[in-house]
Amino acid sequence: MNKEIQTCTCNVIHEDIIENARSKMPEEETLYDVAELFKVFGDTTRIKIIYALFMSEMCVCDIATLLGMTQSAISHQLRVLKNARLVKFRKEGKVAYYSLDDDHVKQIFDTGLAHINHR
Repeated sequence: MNKEIQTCTCNVIHEDIIENARSKMPEEETLYDVAELFKVFGDTTRIKIIYALFMSEMCVCDIATLLGMTQSAISHQLRVLKNARLVKFRKEGKVAYYSLDDDHVKQIFDTGLAHINHR
């Protein structure tokens, strides 16, 4: 496939457009945090875990069995998801049940899926 890269050939700087964009740009730290959040979505295992948790809360054993992985590997991925505030857990005796942290997680996922499926 031959895809052309479009470049700007004008020599005019549109100060008003630049200033408008600059004034609305979030703080650098906020943009960094958004980039870090999207990195968490960059792993297929974590995506599978998130998708599984759409259906129901699950314990580590359930997720490990579903994905054919070790409990240790799943625990590691759940820790990453928890640190990113994408999943939460509740304890029932010695068992921790994981679920999505809030509706935003499903919205982010659904938006990504819609973008991929839009052709």
